Amino acid sequence: MFADIAKIYIKSGKGGDGHVSFRREKYVPNGGPDGGDGGDGGSVIFEVDEGLNTLTDFRHIRKYSAGNGEEGGKKNCRGKNGEDIIIKIPHGTVIKEAQSGKVITDMSGDNRRIVLLKGGKGGKGNQHYATSTMQAPKYAQPGQAALELELQLELKVIADVGLVGFPNVGKSTFLARVTNARPKIANYHFTTLNPNLGVVDLEDAKGFVIADIPGLIEGASEGIGLGHEFLRHIERTKLIIHIVDAASTEGRDPVSDIYAIDKELDAYNPEIARRPQVIAANKIDMLYDEDALEKIKNEFEPKGIKVFPISAISGEGVRELLYYVNNLLAQMDDKPMIFEQEYFPEFQTASGNEPYTVVYDEDADEYVVEGPRIERMLGYTNLESEKGFSFFQNFLKENGILEELEALDIKEGDTVRMYGLSFDYYK
Repeated sequence: MFADIAKIYIKSGKGGDGHVSFRREKYVPNGGPDGGDGGDGGSVIFEVDEGLNTLTDFRHIRKYSAGNGEEGGKKNCRGKNGEDIIIKIPHGTVIKEAQSGKVITDMSGDNRRIVLLKGGKGGKGNQHYATSTMQAPKYAQPGQAALELELQLELKVIADVGLVGFPNVGKSTFLARVTNARPKIANYHFTTLNPNLGVVDLEDAKGFVIADIPGLIEGASEGIGLGHEFLRHIERTKLIIHIVDAASTEGRDPVSDIYAIDKELDAYNPEIARRPQVIAANKIDMLYDEDALEKIKNEFEPKGIKVFPISAISGEGVRELLYYVNNLLAQMDDKPMIFEQEYFPEFQTASGNEPYTVVYDEDADEYVVEGPRIERMLGYTNLESEKGFSFFQNFLKENGILEELEALDIKEGDTVRMYGLSFDYYK
């Protein structure tokens, strides 16, 4: 059973508590504190396994916890660290925070291993708190708490080209002809129940990867039919081949079919609908009305969408289509599409009660925002990316920092400083 989405719960290990003890040795009359430090908690680590191609395993096991650190011992003995837990996932899995749906990390490209939740640090033993005035401290530091998170895992296939179209238009037959994939083929709707990947090898050309997306129907973006289950798999594709039944073997109008599928793509994600598209007018070996093919060309080629008459069964027109698609891909950025981070677990799970200050520095004529929560946020946010800066702005708003700046009568264009970062204030 193919599975491309799963929801799981993860928890890092708690840090071990520091120990309180004192030396009790023969002939040593005034033994000092010798409580050892607690061990660090285990971390939750995600790692790409090339042998996996579905998320089926996560249907059976939903909770994953790392080991807790052990408490420190006597004689300055440090507690044992908790064991890390390594979770294997397929290449192309996007890990999201379950409630918000925001991306934590995309396990694609060079991102093969990530520590998603760090274990809590072990607490210090009482040996660290001895001073000239407090020679017998009877307290130690507790270990840091564990972090926990509910995740949604989404597998989005890695392909250059996505095949879309109504059921039974010949997508699987086309994929079987042009690649090494062997999808199930039959003359009934929804033969394809899983996305299929195939590699196109061309003479004197680089070639590319095609993903056959199970048949879309009207209303797919709203959950009707099977296609909505697999729309996520075309999110990485750079180009779309829209296969249509030009011969109308099932009595549908090919032009109406193309508009219907484009509408579903736009409803799911407008950015996908704007990607380059090529129309493969299939089943020309069964075409009796030549005007039908001209109707498709006259409707879409003036809009810059190339139409290729093909027969997936005989192979007629397929070579021309593949080389045209390959040339289009050669003009595009060859970097894989990676989803940017939107959610930062270490920052989100930190205490929301950590203090911060918002003051006006008259000497520098700047508004200064400081505090451990601010410093942590800046450490986890890439302000050079559009999404990172948007996250930064939302943070200022949601935590009331913008309100406090306005209460200090800040004006547009005034300078705000945060730990060496300066920027102009604008609403």
